Amino acid sequence: MRSSHSFRAGLVALVAVVAASLSTAALADSGTVRISIYKAGWFVGGSGGDGTLTFHGKRYPLSIGGLSAGLVFGASKTEFVGKVRSIRDPSDIAGVYGAGGAGAAVGVGVRAIVLTNGKGAVLELTGRQIGLMANADLSGMAISLR
Repeated sequence: MRSSHSFRAGLVALVAVVAASLSTAALADSGTVRISIYKAGWFVGGSGGDGTLTFHGKRYPLSIGGLSAGLVFGASKTEFVGKVRSIRDPSDIAGVYGAGGAGAAVGVGVRAIVLTNGKGAVLELTGRQIGLMANADLSGMAISLR
């Protein structure tokens, strides 16, 4: 009788642990993002901008800043739209995102990028770049909630 009670208690504890881990993964959600970034540089570049995260029907203003180093020449403005995945809370979008890339825009160009921060948030962005910009660089972008 005693071992049957212990077995049931162990089984209930195991089910509780599995349910808790599954519900944590199920809580990860996604939102939409709209970002405007201005970038300029001569070997070392800087960028800044703003945007909006829409998550569970609410809008959250974003602030963007960053640096890049490598071959950077020119100035541009990029309008990105896309999704942020694997977030549980709006603050999960905040953090530092790193990327390496190369590209050029004379007039109007198209950009697409996928970035991840330390909290596991994944940005999937596409956009239109306007300006004169040539780059083959490593860059970092910090996003914060305003």
